[in-house]
Amino acid sequence: MRAKPSDAKLTGLFLDMLAAEQGAGPNTLDAYRRDLTDFSEFLGRVGHSFVDAETQTLRDYLADLDSRGFKSTSVARRLSAMRHLYRFLLNERIRSEDPAAILSGPKRGRGLPKVLSIADVDRMLRRAKELSEAEDASPAKRLRSLRLYCLLEVLYATGLRVSELVALPRSAAKRDARMIVVRGKGNKERLVPLNEASRQAMADYLAATEAAKGEKKKDSIAAAKWLFPSFGESGHLTRQHFARDLKELAVASGLQARLVSPHVLRHAFASHLLHNGADLRIVQTLLGHTDISTTQIYTHVVEERLKSLVRDLHPLAET
Repeated sequence: MRAKPSDAKLTGLFLDMLAAEQGAGPNTLDAYRRDLTDFSEFLGRVGHSFVDAETQTLRDYLADLDSRGFKSTSVARRLSAMRHLYRFLLNERIRSEDPAAILSGPKRGRGLPKVLSIADVDRMLRRAKELSEAEDASPAKRLRSLRLYCLLEVLYATGLRVSELVALPRSAAKRDARMIVVRGKGNKERLVPLNEASRQAMADYLAATEAAKGEKKKDSIAAAKWLFPSFGESGHLTRQHFARDLKELAVASGLQARLVSPHVLRHAFASHLLHNGADLRIVQTLLGHTDISTTQIYTHVVEERLKSLVRDLHPLAET
């Protein structure tokens, strides 16, 4: 009788499939690995594994998550991971039935994204510009300020995901570039236009990095490849580092740090475009959304704009 494959082995096979067939990136794979590891540990405590767990055991796990204080969004994500896993096990004939097929997740409303106003973004851009031009700053501090200003200008001009932004190649800063090629989720490429402000910010930052080139070979290798190089394992600035710098800038601009993040600025990019009349399909393309339903979360902006137009311009509106 053939031995049952371990949960760890099945998790590895499942993640390999996601990477090879669906183009899942490192962040997605890490999230699945964490979720399935927690699920496997629960099954081990109750004497089961991926191969023999039944529907009731899966329900018990969801109840356990709830008792541990997990939010409904987190429980729904764990359920999604289980569903994907068991569909994989079914397709690979490791299981003959899918115990997750009839499970229902927690009911949850889809919250509207946090959005900064145009005035808020302008305040942050002005403050970042002031810091980058401070005459009393040391060369190292000025370079960091130029980098932050460049990151902010490019993010608000393009709506890139933070992982796409920090991993931009140095070639993205070509002086005559009107568009940049971005490699997004699922390893898919898309063209994103640049405005004059973002192009100038990249040119100024690039000129400053050229002037401050280090002598170490490691520095020159990283600087030759990435627009925002660092000493880290990836060779480029991390998402976490940029998020911390952005929150510090928010406070310096008179905004609450908890309201500002790279993803909030991506929301601002989309919402401000729609507010000014951009087509939803265009915004979908710029954001790199595969499904239009993902972009439709921003239609609340359009709805508010339409309401105000009717209120202000309709001949029968109350005066």
